[in-house]
Amino acid sequence: MAHAVKELYPDVKLAIGPATSDGFYYDFDCGKMITEDDLSLIEGEMLEIIKADKAFVREEHSKKEAVELFKSLGETYKIELLNEIEDDVVTLYKEDNFIDLCRGPHLKSTGEVKAFKLLSVAGAYWRGNERNKMLQRIYGTAFPTKDELKQYLSFLEEVKKRDHRRLGKDLDLYSINDDIGAGLVLWHPKGALIRTIIENFWREEHYKAGYQILFTPHIAKLDLWKKTGHVDFYRENMYSPMEIEGTDYEIKPMNCPFHIAIYKSHLRSYKDLPLRFAELGTVYRYERSGVLHGLLRVRGFTQDDAHIFCREDQLENEILNILELTLFVLRTFGFSDYDIYLSTRPEKFVGTLEIWDKATDALKNALTLKGLEYSVDPGEGVFYGPKIDIKVKDSLGRPWQCSTIQVDFNIPERLDVTYRGRDNRDCMPIMVHRALMGSLERFFGILIEHYAGAFPLWLSPVQAGVLTISERHVEYGKTVREALLKENLRVELNAKDEKIGYKIREATLQKIPYLCIVGDKEKSNGTVNVRTRSGENMGEMPIEKIKTILKEEITKRR
Repeated sequence: MAHAVKELYPDVKLAIGPATSDGFYYDFDCGKMITEDDLSLIEGEMLEIIKADKAFVREEHSKKEAVELFKSLGETYKIELLNEIEDDVVTLYKEDNFIDLCRGPHLKSTGEVKAFKLLSVAGAYWRGNERNKMLQRIYGTAFPTKDELKQYLSFLEEVKKRDHRRLGKDLDLYSINDDIGAGLVLWHPKGALIRTIIENFWREEHYKAGYQILFTPHIAKLDLWKKTGHVDFYRENMYSPMEIEGTDYEIKPMNCPFHIAIYKSHLRSYKDLPLRFAELGTVYRYERSGVLHGLLRVRGFTQDDAHIFCREDQLENEILNILELTLFVLRTFGFSDYDIYLSTRPEKFVGTLEIWDKATDALKNALTLKGLEYSVDPGEGVFYGPKIDIKVKDSLGRPWQCSTIQVDFNIPERLDVTYRGRDNRDCMPIMVHRALMGSLERFFGILIEHYAGAFPLWLSPVQAGVLTISERHVEYGKTVREALLKENLRVELNAKDEKIGYKIREATLQKIPYLCIVGDKEKSNGTVNVRTRSGENMGEMPIEKIKTILKEEITKRR
């Protein structure tokens, strides 16, 4: 692809072009703005290069030679990359008159490329830094056969249909307004209603599981974030401090220090542990504009956060309890397929090897006792402790990181968190950070795409629509709506002067689960004619029956 772009636009400078999990991209510094319309032209040039079947030739050069070569070609970005390579010898790959810096390996020749497609064009800052020049990034994908490419392109079409940004607008769930600020979510009535249902379910299940629910402020003194280590380790993701009455304050990127402050508000005994604190806590993190993505990557979000303070002998059982609650919550929302990862001690860590081994064993044992298969991520734990990560798979099989269980030896020590032990001495508790859904915003975006906006009945902002065939049926339609409302069902009446076919279509587009159509026959019989959003005609039935159907389905949270 880079060769084709260079042939078409000789003045272009090549930046970087890696493979990704599902394709590839290349960044270009180009005087001409490349648009989606240009992709077919580039594909045509690529086909000519493939047709020529030129060999890929691997060459080794000293770094100095490679720098001189790319200087002669005017490829300044390649020189910058070369200057960061520590090796004295580097590899270049050449085919025909095109040469590039690359580790390889490659196919034998261009003719072996069988099926590819260029997908899109986007802007991208050089090295991901907004202070650098904006480049043009072309995304593409390739497969060994045309059938595999066709299947993948069909998958992408389905992904596009489910895009939460489009559905969020179509279903009037949320918006992000430039006047408010990038990455800051405005929840519209229907989206806010779904969020409220999620939050109420979350609170109910946490109270059942022995958690105490907290509320904490959105800002704290900057000194607090210095004590926790966030200023040292997390500064680039935090906003600039604000001065209040001569003291610097910082908007919170995390909830943990607040929960610790509540823990420390009383003297704790070994008999008090475990203590389980939970909060739907809104935090703010500075994400670069280039990575913001609808609800999936935002700057202000609410974590379903919890911190458990426990003794060493309680740790394994607490992890078991967390796993039980996590899997229950994920299954309730329709996620029954997931991958689990155990991340172990990294090179740089705090705490003793003994406590790391105990914590890691506790995580392993809990997973084994639950009969859960997992993969080990060696060295991928955080500096303060090992962790379990759970990636749910949506209805298209895409993995999403949601749940995490992290054991922390660092913050309790930094903030002098203790409890009075059996021997009447101060001991340091183990602190477990955990999130089940992660961020409510991100989880909501995943839910939209998982269900393609057609939420299960218990989550649907409108559970039933009452549609009148003509004006003379309006009063009866109101009676039906009132009967359903009395059962705490969420119902909308469409009594507009429009054809019933149009009303059905509009309700279907809004993905209302059940449509209760009323006309002369239904009015006369005291019934409703029921259709589902999928087009199933359930026929005429008494109002009491549709009430029962709806209430049973809601109770089961199917």
